[in-house]
Amino acid sequence: MLRARSGDQSREILRLAVPAFLALVAEPLFLLADSAIIGHLGTAQLAGLGVASATLLTAANLFVFLAYGTTSIVARQIGAGAQRSALEAGIDGTWLATGIGALVAVAVAVAAEPLCRLFGASPAALAHATTYLRVSALGIPAMLVALAATGVLRGLQDTRTPLVASVAGFTSNIVLNLALVYGLGWGIAGSAWGTVMAQTGMATALVVVLVRHARAADAGLHPHPGRVLRAALSGIPLLVRTLALRAILLLTTWVAAGLGDVPLAAHQVAATVWSFLVFALDALAIAAQALTGKALGAGDVQGARSATSTMVRWGVWGGAVLGAALLAVHRVLPAAFTSDEAVRSALAAALVVVALGQPLSGYVFVVDGVLIGAGDGRWLAKAMVATLLLYLPLALGVHAAAGALLGDGGADGQALALAALWVAFTAFMAIRGVLFWRRVRTDDWAVTGAAR
Repeated sequence: MLRARSGDQSREILRLAVPAFLALVAEPLFLLADSAIIGHLGTAQLAGLGVASATLLTAANLFVFLAYGTTSIVARQIGAGAQRSALEAGIDGTWLATGIGALVAVAVAVAAEPLCRLFGASPAALAHATTYLRVSALGIPAMLVALAATGVLRGLQDTRTPLVASVAGFTSNIVLNLALVYGLGWGIAGSAWGTVMAQTGMATALVVVLVRHARAADAGLHPHPGRVLRAALSGIPLLVRTLALRAILLLTTWVAAGLGDVPLAAHQVAATVWSFLVFALDALAIAAQALTGKALGAGDVQGARSATSTMVRWGVWGGAVLGAALLAVHRVLPAAFTSDEAVRSALAAALVVVALGQPLSGYVFVVDGVLIGAGDGRWLAKAMVATLLLYLPLALGVHAAAGALLGDGGADGQALALAALWVAFTAFMAIRGVLFWRRVRTDDWAVTGAAR
């Protein structure tokens, strides 16, 4: 009986994780495509993309609770047998995403140059960063709506629909970017416009599917101010968690910018590759959110723990496989992004560190997904703030030692400095891993019922 349950559980994990994996890797593929296309325009353009994308992702991913929190809430309701309530909660989250997206888009577009200037990049890189960010801000509402709709569908145990939307969006993004950047000669602005168009198409398709689900369950489509407000308040702990996480990522980019345009350009690509790999591992975290929420909603603590053990094991081994694959190509891959030999050298050094940290990333992302699925937002917020405080001296130490690491400013010094920054960043992941390990060993996170 135990073997049968284990087999059923593994199949359920794969049913959710495989489409989630393919959908999740599409997001960093947006940036990989942008990086490859823009990288061949010049080093200043690629460095500018590094600054702009860090700012844009921060503006959008601050509100990732629209997906993560919604997945947990909807999955718990589904586990408790309340499908209409689950969909109404999802509709409220989508309306919330629309309002937040509009406000954030205006703020980012207006403050594009001051925001990019904060990183201390060169004047040439700053000009390209401002252009890219100002155009890309128009896509923020679509990004947030897509997050919310995806979260609802995941809570409904459907990861295939987001996959179809992501594949279509990624494909159109490449075609549009090539046409606008090289065909029409719009440069970095063309890449931004292409991505905005692709994101808008994805969001529209996902909303259409969500509306169909809501009508089938006789759920209301109009916004309910009181419920929307409750959805916003319930997302505050995950917002705090994400703020702290984005602060860590922005701090890392700031340190890279202080090392010069070559390390910053290489860091942009290394960060995108890292995102690609961890998003692949995050597929298990998505499955963890959906399965944990559903199991706890149904009162099945043992099932939630059993699924956690399986997914953690898979996450660590998956990280090891991805890390080994990256090590095998770390000297070849940089050529796909730039013709600058100095950038290639620095990127190759950073990719070695990225590869070695992947098993740790596998563990961290899976447990993070389990705790989000369990609705353990308050603890996650406290843990991420503590992690930020512990990471600060590591990142600032690399910044302070920049002169010694860079030496005479040659390619070897630039590679060493960027590798040191990525070692510090891997230490940040290790801190998260220790805190998660301590938490998941307790029973405090496994609260049952339709609502936490």
